Amino acid sequence: MSVPDPRQRRNLLLKLGALLLVLGIVAVLVLRGMDVKGLITRVMALIGDMGPLAFFTAMAVLPAVGFPLMAFCLTAGPAFGAQLGLGGILVGAAGAVLVNILLTYWLARVALRPLLELVMGRLGYKIPVVEESAQFEVTMLVRLTPGPPFFVQSYLLGLAKIPFRTYFLPSLLIPMINITGVVIFGDALAHGKGRWALLGLSLVGAGALGVHLLRKHFAKRKAAAAVVDTGVVPPVN
Repeated sequence: MSVPDPRQRRNLLLKLGALLLVLGIVAVLVLRGMDVKGLITRVMALIGDMGPLAFFTAMAVLPAVGFPLMAFCLTAGPAFGAQLGLGGILVGAAGAVLVNILLTYWLARVALRPLLELVMGRLGYKIPVVEESAQFEVTMLVRLTPGPPFFVQSYLLGLAKIPFRTYFLPSLLIPMINITGVVIFGDALAHGKGRWALLGLSLVGAGALGVHLLRKHFAKRKAAAAVVDTGVVPPVN
């Protein structure tokens, strides 16, 4: 039987708390007679006035300091769908994620390594020491494990000195599955496309299921490697 990770439980509680806070603010605004739909429209107009270049630049840089990546994914479609189309938005999002993983890797490996080691330790994250034979499995497990935010995952892998060739593709492709679903959902919701909204949610759900199965697969591979190396059978969860 597995023991729940206190850090994952805390992260889940924080996310639920943030969601309840947002829902509470919306409920108060509705009860006070504020035009929530009009407010959302004005916010989308302000984001649209930024222009795609400024928006996707912000999407590349701000998540490196903890700003939620999903906030950009939800607003990209409503703000720029008419201008760029869904394909253009997904290309812009992929480019932003590419720049972000390059930036966070460089910060963790070179520019801010001592500071980030201190910050990660204060946040309760242990920097893994990874043998060369296990680097790919560890990279996949870090990217597939729910709980740590995307930027924390990037910093942990950089601080663990995972080679860039091992770090790059999982860091780009795994989040893009979820990002694609959220972008489709946000764009469809803004334009009243029920079927496309359902498609976006289905893609997010399928991605979550795939992540779960992949995580179990790589966890078993890591456990099997531990048996070969040490001769000790790990406990079965």
